Amino acid sequence: MSDSPRPINIRLRKQSRVLELDYPDAQSYSLSWEYLRVYSPSAEVRGHHASQAVLQTGKRDVGVIDIKPVGHYALQLVFDDGHDSGLYSWDYLYRLCSQQSELWQAYLDDMTEAGASRDPHTQVLHFEP
Repeated sequence: MSDSPRPINIRLRKQSRVLELDYPDAQSYSLSWEYLRVYSPSAEVRGHHASQAVLQTGKRDVGVIDIKPVGHYALQLVFDDGHDSGLYSWDYLYRLCSQQSELWQAYLDDMTEAGASRDPHTQVLHFEP
């Protein structure tokens, strides 16, 4: 059994591009869609071991187009880049909330180390005349 609380209110805020979670202890959190996408719990992102994690780049403008409950234990977020395989358990969501500062900084550090960008990459096509 989990020690993490389950949110009592969940709101998807399209204007501010955040998922808001309210917990029974009167704590409220706002998680950006980009943060949720780069920390997707899917094997495609996290891998099956820490060494297999894939750094998610270019996700600054990612959108959430749907949110679905999964039983009584998780949420499934559907992103506009086609990603929908992560199931965000209540435990995992609470970890993302309670460790948001540290996890976000770790992501930014990884991006800097990789020389990568949060901005979507623009593909420039060159045509021969």
